[in-house]
Amino acid sequence: MDWLIWIGAVMTLIGLCTIVWSAVQVGRARKQGLTDEEMRARVSAMLPVNMGGLMTAVMGLMCVILGVSLG
Repeated sequence: MDWLIWIGAVMTLIGLCTIVWSAVQVGRARKQGLTDEEMRARVSAMLPVNMGGLMTAVMGLMCVILGVSLG
């Protein structure tokens, strides 16, 4: 089950990179001094990306745990 562990590790890494990227994008938006409505629009646009990254990381960790348990 080594392949399941490696696939899970890659999925987790992709998810974490996505979460960091979305946090950086929101941080850049904060530094731009946008109005409240523009800031809400930016954060609302990044929310699905953040949730997708979180779900990918969770699924990857589940694959790693499953691979370790079965292997």
